[in-house]
Amino acid sequence: MTTLDKAPAEASAPTAAPGSAPAPGSAPGPAATAPERKLKLGGVTREDVFTVLGALVGSLGLDWVLYERVLPFSGALGFLLCWYLLFLVGYFGLGRLQWGGLMVRERLASVLAWSSGALVLGLIADQIGYVASRGYEAAQHGNFFTETMERTASLSPITSGGAIHAVVGSLEQLGLATLFAVPLGIAAAVFMSEVGGRMARPVRTLVEAMTALPSIVAGLFILGIVILTFGFDKSGFAASLALTVMMMPIVTRAAEVVIRLVPGTLREASYALGGSQWRTVWNVVLPTAKRGLVTAVVLGMARAVGETSPVLLTAGFTSRMNANPFEGHQISLPLYIWSYVKLPVDQMVARAFAAGLTLMAVVLILFVTARILGGRAAGEMSRRQKRRLARAARQAAAPRPSTAPSYGAAPVAASVAAPAGSAVRPAVATGEH
Repeated sequence: MTTLDKAPAEASAPTAAPGSAPAPGSAPGPAATAPERKLKLGGVTREDVFTVLGALVGSLGLDWVLYERVLPFSGALGFLLCWYLLFLVGYFGLGRLQWGGLMVRERLASVLAWSSGALVLGLIADQIGYVASRGYEAAQHGNFFTETMERTASLSPITSGGAIHAVVGSLEQLGLATLFAVPLGIAAAVFMSEVGGRMARPVRTLVEAMTALPSIVAGLFILGIVILTFGFDKSGFAASLALTVMMMPIVTRAAEVVIRLVPGTLREASYALGGSQWRTVWNVVLPTAKRGLVTAVVLGMARAVGETSPVLLTAGFTSRMNANPFEGHQISLPLYIWSYVKLPVDQMVARAFAAGLTLMAVVLILFVTARILGGRAAGEMSRRQKRRLARAARQAAAPRPSTAPSYGAAPVAASVAAPAGSAVRPAVATGEH
């Protein structure tokens, strides 16, 4: 080992000659080294917290003075917006008193990102809380999740009627739309990213145009083609076709982006091993992009699950349970909400908001299920595989007993002591015991 390869303490120590006595006063053994000190990069310090709190409190007081004493402004929205702007200005001013210009800009960008995320979370919490507060009156009763509206009138008590038929209709329509849109969308994405050719650009242009298609146009298209032209009745199947038109461009665009992110070296390795283009796409590209494809499917489902106008034109309306999407009218949760929230009856409005809360729960369950089915990322081992690998490593590191046969000390000694050419045949040589 050279001097450069040694530790600093070892490299600086003088090298003693072989066989010489150690220097007086020197401790035997390797030189002691100072313990390493780990530096923590990033994180939040006490100065950061106090700076944010000071900017918040100071901007709030200044905002109150401006709104209440100086400027002729009013309104909660303007108050909050002005508070946020004053907070950014105050944080920048306090930061300039402590840090340099580059660090202040970096901290200000971090505060903008964190505050934007907190604002989005606050809006989501506000919406969920408002819907839950308005729909709790109906959702607290078990009949809402077990009964239909077949025997319930507008002035019936809140303990009568429910939305189970709308839940079934939404699940069936969304399931059929996903079954139709996901294979078509992923196939189109594979064609545009892997196959290409002259038709790739027109297909991409058509997909981008369909992304901005209004939902009412999709409903009118299915109404004119499937129902009026071919004579099919309004049903859940027709509604699922309209939702398919809305889902497919979302799935296609998101899947194309994800497939293009797969490293080209994986494709080249597959081709080098003799794999065809189809085998490369099926066994290499799609498994690598599996998590991203699940995200694309989730985005498409999010677009379709809350659509009302396509379902209104193609599914019809019914207050009964219809579990057959291919025959008869079928209602969904968005159509249930739209039909009952406009009625001037408090009980019906409460049922509509409870249906909205149910729709949020259904969407959450579907998204979590899709994430679980998406599985692990490419190359990531499961917990069982990690345990199996650790068990194999422990077994390989454990000392193994000798497997050579033991014949006793006497025959071995006899075989060693016997001179060459002797007529004595030890048991080890002949295999006799």
